[in-house]
Formats: sequence, C-alpha cells, structure tokens
Amino acid sequence: MKIIITGGAGFIGSAVIRQYIQDTEHTIINVDKLTYAGNLESLSSVAHNPRYYFEQADICDTQAMQGIINHYQPDAIMHLAAESHVDRSIDGPADFIQTNIVGTCHLLEVARHYWQQLDGDKKLSFRFHHVSTDEVYGDLAENGFFTEQTAYDPSSPYSASKASSDHLVRAWHRTYDFPVVITNCSNNYGSHQFPEKLIPLVILNALEGKSLPIYGDGLQIRDWLYVDDHARALRLVLESGQIGETYNIGGHNEQTNIEVVKNICTLLDQIKPESPYKPHEQLITYVNDRPGHDVRYAIDADKIARELAWQPQETFASGLAKTVQWYLDNRQWCQRVQDGSYQRERLGTDIKNTLEAQQ
Repeated sequence: MKIIITGGAGFIGSAVIRQYIQDTEHTIINVDKLTYAGNLESLSSVAHNPRYYFEQADICDTQAMQGIINHYQPDAIMHLAAESHVDRSIDGPADFIQTNIVGTCHLLEVARHYWQQLDGDKKLSFRFHHVSTDEVYGDLAENGFFTEQTAYDPSSPYSASKASSDHLVRAWHRTYDFPVVITNCSNNYGSHQFPEKLIPLVILNALEGKSLPIYGDGLQIRDWLYVDDHARALRLVLESGQIGETYNIGGHNEQTNIEVVKNICTLLDQIKPESPYKPHEQLITYVNDRPGHDVRYAIDADKIARELAWQPQETFASGLAKTVQWYLDNRQWCQRVQDGSYQRERLGTDIKNTLEAQQ
C-alpha cells in the first residue's frame, strides 16, 4: 500500500510515519512544506528506509501536488498539513485561511481528479483521510462530551479554518461521492512536539528557570491524547473506517491546564533534584487569558472503540512521564528545531493592544 501523508514532518504526521515504517510494509510519501514547525529530524530513524520518500511541496501548489500524486500513484492520502496553533491564528489569521481552507480545497480537487481516473479495485479501495480537531466544536459545558453529532461552533481563527476544511471534505463526499473519512482529535502531547505548545514549553522553560505562563486562572480543561495512541487511531481509520464517516479520538484524560503544569513541575522535581529552580512550581506565572479561550473540551470516543476496537494505551500519568523524559534526553533536538523565529514566547496575548492601536 502506498500512502501520501501531507504534513508528515510535523508533530502528529511524523509519529504516524514512524509507526507505518516500523510496524508495516507500506510505502510512505511524506509531503511537507517545511514551515517553522516541520522538522525532518523527527524522521531521522526512518529517513533511509527504502519505503520512505520525502517531497517538499505546498498543498496550495496545485501543479506540484498533481505531479507528486500522479508520480507515486497512492492508494490513500492522509491529510495532516495545517497551520495548527491557536495563538498564532490570533496574531495572524490569514495563513490559517490560506493553508487550512484554500490548501485543503486544492488538495481535494487534485485528489478527486486522480481518483476518478483510477480503475477497478484501486478506485474502490482509495481513501482520503482528513485529520481535524475537537476545537471545531467550540466550548463545552461542565458536563457532557463532544460526539460526532455535536454542532460546530468554532471560537478562534484556527478552529474556524479547520471547521471550514471539514465542511469542504464532507461536501466533496456528498457532491462527488469522493471516498473520505474524517477524524477529530483532542489535545495531543508526546515527543517531537514543537515547543510553542503548552507541555513542551513548560518543560523547557522550567529546565532553564524561566516563567511558566498560565492563561487566566488555569482552570481550562482539555482531554489529553498521547500522540502515539493518536497515530494508531489514524492508521485504523484510514485502513478500516467506513467511507463518509467521522470518528472522534480522545484520550479519556481530562486535566485542567494548571494541573498539567503542576504535574510537570512535580516530575522535574523528582527527576532533577539538583535543579536550582526546585520546586519548579515557584516558576508558575499567571498571564492575561487568551481572547475567546474555550473553557472545556472532552471527547466521546465510543464510536471508534466500538467500530474499530481502538483504545488509548497510555494514561496521562504514563504518557506525561515519557514525554518529560524525552525532552530531557533530546535537548539538542529542541535547540535545532527552533530556527530563531520563535523563542517560546506566549503568542496571542497582545490582541487588545493591537486592535486599540489600529483604531
């Protein structure tokens, strides 16, 4: 089986590729633009495997995508390429519209025309898997869970762009009978994550004695999903999911942001008792909340458990311990992945000042 994975040099995409190359005989073609968050070093363990190929290309470049798809003749496409950080979308939404909406539209059209010229079993078995987020559902009340039937109510430019791309994928299925599957996942964490996200940012800042910024009161709740568990789920949906269906993927690990940060601090206190910054909780600093910050996300993952027999293998405690240890053991990766355009500052906090200056 040949699978094109867009955004394969990113956090989730690289985890999927590492699993595919290590656990299967599939051929994987990684298509990535290599923006600030794309890092081929995350794929160094499989880079020389004869079943792995890399193509640097932008999904918005129709001609380039046509050439890649026609050359490799894939049996499936897993679409992960996206601008993905809420804070960055607040500071600059245009890139999110271009990549997540326009780019997905271009990719759908190129993939649809390729699929339409296929014959026989190859056409029947083809799949386009669109990978999305639970943030498209917006804010969740104190009780209840997001299901596949939850109405969309995005709160940020990022989640609005992903909601738009989800609607495009469903429209291509209903209008053209294009064979798609969609997944919406909860917050991912694990190794190889770009250090603008909460968990790696806190780990690296704590190691250097820098402040650990918490938005608002830190009581925002997220359902945390270990990235390797997510990668297994994505593979299952691509290969066994029912065409036209959506599958929610969650880790069954609801935690407040402040609980996450305090757990990291406790682990670092234990692992690095000689640290001059111990106890690391003293580094916690509360900052102004993010505009439009959703209070709670939580996924009902019963459908994927029932239909595809998927369950997360990691608890939050076991996954977080592995994650903290990985960042301790891979400080050079962390240094090299930062190209100078991002230095672990909190983004999306100056929106009110920016708007006032423009008035």
